[in-house]
Amino acid sequence: MGEPLIYELGGPGHRGAELPPLDVPAPAGAEEEPLADLPAGLRRREAPLLPEVSEPEVVRHYTRLSEMNYAVDNGFYPLGSCTMKYNPKRNDALAALPGFRDLHPLAPERASQGALELMARLEAALAEITGMARFSLQPAAGAQGEFTGLSIVRAYHESRGERREKVIVPDSAHGTNPASAAMCGYQVVEVRSDARGGIDLEALEAALGPDVAALMLTNPNTLGLFDEQTLEIARRVHAAGALLYYDGANLNAILGRARPGDMGFDIVHLNLHKTFSGPHGGGGPGSGPVGVVSGLEPFLPRPLVVRDGDRYRFDWGGEGGTARPAAGGVGKVQAFWGNFAVAVRAYAYILTLGGEGLRQVAETAVLNANYLMRRLAGSFELPYDRSCMHEFVLSGERLRKETGVRVLDVAKRLLDYGFHPGTVYFPLIVEEALMIEPTETESLATLDAYAEALEAIVREAREEPEKLRQAPFTTPVRRLDEVSAARRPVLRWQPRQAGQG
Repeated sequence: MGEPLIYELGGPGHRGAELPPLDVPAPAGAEEEPLADLPAGLRRREAPLLPEVSEPEVVRHYTRLSEMNYAVDNGFYPLGSCTMKYNPKRNDALAALPGFRDLHPLAPERASQGALELMARLEAALAEITGMARFSLQPAAGAQGEFTGLSIVRAYHESRGERREKVIVPDSAHGTNPASAAMCGYQVVEVRSDARGGIDLEALEAALGPDVAALMLTNPNTLGLFDEQTLEIARRVHAAGALLYYDGANLNAILGRARPGDMGFDIVHLNLHKTFSGPHGGGGPGSGPVGVVSGLEPFLPRPLVVRDGDRYRFDWGGEGGTARPAAGGVGKVQAFWGNFAVAVRAYAYILTLGGEGLRQVAETAVLNANYLMRRLAGSFELPYDRSCMHEFVLSGERLRKETGVRVLDVAKRLLDYGFHPGTVYFPLIVEEALMIEPTETESLATLDAYAEALEAIVREAREEPEKLRQAPFTTPVRRLDEVSAARRPVLRWQPRQAGQG
């Protein structure tokens, strides 16, 4: 790697700042034993090994690292199934307004009226967009939203005296779906997709029964395909007494065009950091609000924000408005009130675009994806040859058989062309899968440049396959040993011992 670790920079005595001598009296006894109040077992036996670097060394080190980073701010980032679209900087500025930024989460309601009003307005907007009755803004990410939604499923069935132990997920589901269901204590039942990429109704019917609590469905799914049988799926799930859960990771494709609530979904989680423009990738933060239909409102995490006359307040659901969640609900799932700054960005995004703007987001995202898919269909295989939604999945299986080059090699070579690759090897039901999500914020020139790069790489695969297997050549780090990184991760720096090279 071209850039050393910060521990390898500087030297003894290098400092970024020096604290002045203490000019106030030390507490009694502190001079003799400043850590006397700490239990002996919690005290360090020796000083930590911290880097000794000057301020310029620190600034230059992290500036160099930031320049190596590839982000949506400096290039096309078509990471399928993750909606890495442009984030308007105005929304960042709005989230940083002092009235929002400096508000303490423990500030009393009377001093937080602006923030409470924004939360109430955002909740109403999300409910209108999805066709749900109410939303909780608490979950801090999509995966926590899934866990919260499944906790609501469990609370609902238990309130009816029913014990249901299975959750159905399609084989095209996001990996978090079965993980969330398992974490919530459910047995996961997978159902296969049909020839058009939707749920196989025959397999679904066989899986449904009185022990099924819910079906988790992403629509459009991770193949980028809208399930044409959603209404029939909802009918069958409800006939079995189960609930229908909507994974909102792909809501970007249907904004203003279709609503999960109108399709028969009972519970929805959204990824504000994807669909509604909050920055994400490389650390987020995320936000995964959960919405429900009216009959499930009592099970939502509390508190919710309600309007009370000309004021806003937190409603904990308990008797007398106490800060004790109502019996039977899932309680509180996040410290304080969720990732508030992400909520500010999302509300600004919705307010800026309005209904027509949100509809245009979906239409342009779908148009861009279909343009790029048809442009690349001659270079790769198209496993489901039908119109896609916001993303699409190609297969490099023919290329692998003819040249030995895998889509991993294609992805690595794309880095040399200055592009972030799409998602590879997902979903698992497509051999040599390459998933691409261009989003609505990219120009025709960018889409064409990306297609031309992939077409050039396919030509290279036929003429110089070994070159692709050695790529990338121009990045700060060449191809990593991903197997070792996964199975033998080195997560922290260790000082070299005497005698080591």
